[in-house]
Amino acid sequence: MSLSIGIVGLPNVGKSTLFNALTKNNVLAANYPFATIEPNVGVVGVPDERLAVLAKIFSSEKILPATVSFVDIAGIVKGASEGAGLGNKFLANIRETDAICQVIRVFNDGDVVNVDGRIDPKEDIATINAELCLADLQTIDKALPRLEKEAKTAKEKVPVISACKEAIAVLNDGKLLSGSKIDLALLQELHLLTAKPFLYVFNVDAAELADEKLRMELSALVAPAEAIFLDAKTEAELAELDDADAMELLSAVGLTEPGLATLARVGFNTLGLQTYLTAGPKEARAWTIHKGDTAPVAAGVIHTDFQKGFIKAEIVHFKDLVEAGSMKEAQAHGKVRMEGKDYVMQDGDVVEFRFNV
Repeated sequence: MSLSIGIVGLPNVGKSTLFNALTKNNVLAANYPFATIEPNVGVVGVPDERLAVLAKIFSSEKILPATVSFVDIAGIVKGASEGAGLGNKFLANIRETDAICQVIRVFNDGDVVNVDGRIDPKEDIATINAELCLADLQTIDKALPRLEKEAKTAKEKVPVISACKEAIAVLNDGKLLSGSKIDLALLQELHLLTAKPFLYVFNVDAAELADEKLRMELSALVAPAEAIFLDAKTEAELAELDDADAMELLSAVGLTEPGLATLARVGFNTLGLQTYLTAGPKEARAWTIHKGDTAPVAAGVIHTDFQKGFIKAEIVHFKDLVEAGSMKEAQAHGKVRMEGKDYVMQDGDVVEFRFNV
């Protein structure tokens, strides 16, 4: 299971600079609208300090973190829902992602053209949201006649139609469905954009990173969603540094971790994801599951045969294993336990599955 987040925003807000930092790739970060023509996809490891500790305990050859796929999608403009700019391609690419990360420009730079000639985070968010709402209204308008026809013979479509009509009212008010009280499960087949979880990244100047008043003002614009603050240029520099130099740069701008680490963590939380860990001589690895998943479901993430033939899961919590120093010592202290098919996985579980195929 991999988390996929689409990076969107108006042209020249720093999406490609941010993407470069995420993947250490050199996608075109040119200073004009639509420099990003095709979506650039990068798979990024989610920072997890526990893996290095496990690798030391088990003498693992490799460390494999959980991953997030970031998709850098061409800049949206007013009229994208009608096909303006690269609108149709933009909307098709973003439908395939699990969550939407809006990058909003706060920084001032005369050399980087602003598409509307001014810096206005509130208006930029409104522009993107309006285009997404319009796109969803079009999707629902196209789907309703089909759903109404199907409902004559398939009564389970009736609540879907009701949910669609509720959604139309919300979208006409310019509001996102993800913040509404509508049962979004009923609308799942329509793949609506505004039903996806949203993350908001404010791309600020380095000097503004520690400005608490500004943070509070910008956070209020997107509440209850979580706001992430970073300077894409600083993140690009951090990506090129070793750990010691990176920590020195972070300290200089008043931060304790890179903004990208915050973004990955918030993305996980927003989608209700967590990890469990496996370790051995070959690798120490984090696997992505949904919060609330049972042991057999977690086993299936490694291989479907593990889920089909699940017998038991041998589990020790990461903290208990570290305190013991080895699996043998953890077992001697009664910290290793066998769990069955009803066990709900916890973040930090170190697992070995027993299965029969």
